[in-house]
Amino acid sequence: MENSRTVEKGDYLLIDYIGKLEDGTVFDTTLKEKALEAGIYIEEKEYRPFFFRADARQVIRGIDAGVLGMHEGEEKTLKIAPEEAYGEYKDYLVQKIPLARLELKEPPEVGEKIITPGGREVKVLDSTETYATLDFNHELAGKTLILEIKLVSIVTGASNLT
Repeated sequence: MENSRTVEKGDYLLIDYIGKLEDGTVFDTTLKEKALEAGIYIEEKEYRPFFFRADARQVIRGIDAGVLGMHEGEEKTLKIAPEEAYGEYKDYLVQKIPLARLELKEPPEVGEKIITPGGREVKVLDSTETYATLDFNHELAGKTLILEIKLVSIVTGASNLT
């Protein structure tokens, strides 16, 4: 008998996904073979379906809205605008900060990601002997995301897992 259950708010889900930018560049996936194919494979990462609760703000809004009403096994492509993903790119989140305040003895490399004393990972846009210009925007801010998702399962009894 076919499972006709559909995703409702509050359901616990397992999804597989391939996240792409509009130009087709893959930035993340739950599928090992797709990560290898796209050249983004990370050995330490566990490639398995992603577990979350629908409409509980555990994922970006575009995914939360996109999975509602899906059936188990269904595949769907979501086009997610920046405001439903990681927001617009904000110029004021690019800041020039003294190296001393960053607790750095040496200037960081341009393009490198560093962790601030507050624990935030940021990208270095420029660097001198005394300052670093850092981008505090999420790396996907301002970008439209294309997510190919497959609803692997609606997990029953998952409320015991949280």
